Amino acid sequence: MGRWGTRLAAAGLLAVTVWCGITADALPRLAGWAVTLGSWGRSPAAALATVEQLARASEASASPAPQATAAASPAPSAAPTPAPSTGAAPTPTPGPAATPAPAPEDAGRIRATFYEQGSGDGYIPAGAGSIKNSTSLPDSQVAQIIAQGMPFGIEMNSDEPQVLIMHTHATETYELADNGWYDPDFSCRSTDNAVNMTAVGAEMVRVLNAAGINTVQDTTLHDYPSYNGSYERSNETVRGWLEKYPSIKVVLDVHRDAIEQTDGTRLKPTLQTGEGPAAQVMIICGADKGGNLPNYTQNLRFAAAWEAAMEARTPGLTRPVMFAYRYYNQDLTTGSLLIEVGGHANTVDEAVRAGGLAAAALADLLAKTA
Repeated sequence: MGRWGTRLAAAGLLAVTVWCGITADALPRLAGWAVTLGSWGRSPAAALATVEQLARASEASASPAPQATAAASPAPSAAPTPAPSTGAAPTPTPGPAATPAPAPEDAGRIRATFYEQGSGDGYIPAGAGSIKNSTSLPDSQVAQIIAQGMPFGIEMNSDEPQVLIMHTHATETYELADNGWYDPDFSCRSTDNAVNMTAVGAEMVRVLNAAGINTVQDTTLHDYPSYNGSYERSNETVRGWLEKYPSIKVVLDVHRDAIEQTDGTRLKPTLQTGEGPAAQVMIICGADKGGNLPNYTQNLRFAAAWEAAMEARTPGLTRPVMFAYRYYNQDLTTGSLLIEVGGHANTVDEAVRAGGLAAAALADLLAKTA
């Protein structure tokens, strides 16, 4: 369709927005249309961004734009809104299949890569996996901590939630097609839950619930419309869930990475599985700094055990655990971890597949603690 075709498509969707009175709460569906139309032309993101921008502009006379002030959009409630599910969540639908298209002139390069486990100074074995020690703690002390094993147990087939999946940066997204190139205009962010981090989380929820581990998901877009303050808002959300369901032992903040070389090449950590290509994953566990994570050793023991379980079940699935002076709200439980599922150069399908594999290993691990 070309660049003018994409603009005409975006203009057409704008007309629908104005004439039919479509407002911001209908943008996820409109965004899906924009991505599909944009994939015919030079830039899927251009169509999506244009429609979102113009649709918001059409509402400006009735209400302030969400970016205008922090008060324009109400803060997420501390009380959890989604009802917990004891059954299997529906299988998430992958994002719209993009038609392969020639790379635009300014396209960036995508290269698949595979991260090996680390060894030697600064690395501690965790089964067939490893932990990269980026703290001042001696490697020997980290090894002593993780040798203690899992710090908690869960209840199988419980009526009460045991695991919470949530997303501080829920709008992080992936490539919609495996083209081998990326559009520099694509923001790698989306409010469409079919293609952002909530799709990965939904697959993890499905796998865990199917294994008899009561798991719930919070799909709040903590980073939209404002990225700043995301962790403060997600902290409030998690506290709300824990207050309502003290049974929750594990809180997983599911993200994706963004790996780009100095020449602009984007790397996608990938392994081949019997089910198809999957993104590699990386656990991040924070270390205490000035008393901000007093119970970090329990999180670290959990991280090491999950790392080992993933490598035992799917060799090559993980990158080394990052153990560093990070906070990420990991003081809220003794089973709080952040996991990066692939990077912005991976596809949605690769990330969802990886989320399912990581969850299957977690189910194996948690079942042994019951």
